[in-house]
Amino acid sequence: MSPSPGEAGAPKLVGVIDIGANAIRMVIAQAGADRRPEVLERVQRAVRLGHDTFASGRLSQRTMAAALAILRDCKKLLDTYKVDSVRAVATSAVREAANSDAFVDRVAMATSLDLEVLDPAEESRLTVSAVRQAVSGVVDLSATCALVAEVGGGSTLLTLLDGGVITASASYALGSVRLREHLALAQEPQARTVDLLRHQIANVVEAIKRSMPLDRVQLFVAVGEEACFAARQAAQDGPSPRAVSTVEAKPFDRLVADCARLTAEKLSKKHGLPLQSTERLVPAFLIYHALLHATPVDRMIVCGVSMRDGLLLDMARRATGEDDPELAESVVQSARTIGEKYRYDARHAEHVAGLAVRFFDALQAEHGLTPRHRLLLRVAATLHEIGGFVSNRAHHKHSYYLIANSEVFGLRREEVQVAAHVARYHRRATPKPTHLEYLTLPREDRIAVAKLAGILRVADALDRGHAQQVSDVHIERRPGELALFVRGVSDLTLERRAIDEKGDLFEETYGLKVRAEEDASSSAEPRRASPVE
Repeated sequence: MSPSPGEAGAPKLVGVIDIGANAIRMVIAQAGADRRPEVLERVQRAVRLGHDTFASGRLSQRTMAAALAILRDCKKLLDTYKVDSVRAVATSAVREAANSDAFVDRVAMATSLDLEVLDPAEESRLTVSAVRQAVSGVVDLSATCALVAEVGGGSTLLTLLDGGVITASASYALGSVRLREHLALAQEPQARTVDLLRHQIANVVEAIKRSMPLDRVQLFVAVGEEACFAARQAAQDGPSPRAVSTVEAKPFDRLVADCARLTAEKLSKKHGLPLQSTERLVPAFLIYHALLHATPVDRMIVCGVSMRDGLLLDMARRATGEDDPELAESVVQSARTIGEKYRYDARHAEHVAGLAVRFFDALQAEHGLTPRHRLLLRVAATLHEIGGFVSNRAHHKHSYYLIANSEVFGLRREEVQVAAHVARYHRRATPKPTHLEYLTLPREDRIAVAKLAGILRVADALDRGHAQQVSDVHIERRPGELALFVRGVSDLTLERRAIDEKGDLFEETYGLKVRAEEDASSSAEPRRASPVE
């Protein structure tokens, strides 16, 4: 779960470590009240994790030892700076290794770092967060259909934004290192190498077209080292590392053709780049080229940011107690998409979610939870009845299973588990020692589940008939009870019965009995607000 917010306005030192397919990179920055991290130190050390994973499916002992040596050095530097908060992550090269768990354990033993293996959705979310900040004031993402493409060593992440809201996100096995290892290109002539790459890329792009509406794309945003290299070649002086640049399709076509004719060794000599970089250049160029030409656009916007910049932004926001409103909307939209897949009652779900967050806000002093928990409550409320797609009998259990095994864009795996449990307890039994999945949650998450599920049960009870008749609710905190005064409804018999049936978890958790009353008072003479209004 999210760390507790830091003291408002107090600068915090944050560090991020990114273990990728080709290198381990670390950034240390200061996060202040303006939420824009100021970078103090950058470290990059080459280690070819992807070479092992994509060729043999495992990380070799030699490569793990090299990675651990680099991470020990990173830890020493973090300790020297006395960094307040660190987030260490790994991507596809570790994620797909058969012995990834062993590597994560060895990192913990050698450095005390809690290494998090990111899923593709979290990678995309962090990348898009960095892109949004970088293009702010330059490109209006809210006024177009944009495709953000990041070609890495192990995979290509594609995220579709429509009107600024993320509507689709997927990871594809198209990576510059992966392709070379998978196709065993080291001994092939250059022309044959390019033909094999083009063929493999074309097959995957055709599959992408069937799952993502590339024909609707109006803006193509490229993220990654090779895209930045293309931007530098297209510009007279070259953009700064964080600049937003435009690369027209025709000059890019020529650049790709020129580079494709040269071996990695010749590219290294021509451009003065390390051989390890030029080995990835042509595969990455061919992927960007194929994706660009699969859309109607005739240029690509190159954004000089990375997933690490998104990590830094995330750390800075959490250090200052902020949340990302654009991310929240994307998370909710992702939940709605899942709901549509399972034919949910959208009106009921939205109504219950609206009531639930009102109760959450009114009870802030009681539960002490974070804005992130508020978002998890919205997700759980949106999806609490999708289990009916499987069976109406015990649908709350089916809802838990479907949510727990879904990918909600923008939520980490442990956050999805919390939302799934909140939905599971929206009816029938409350959390019990015999519920093994619940018991496996960390203690702080179990407490959060009880607090959020108690609220969801009350909100759901107020829409017992799925008619959305209860909308205007005045909330009062009284000794030993939470009084809900409902305006515009003359008979709350069904709702009271539902609260009697489902209010037990709320009462156990908050020590307050819920009471619903018809409120005939006029809006011209509002009831005096209580501290929890």
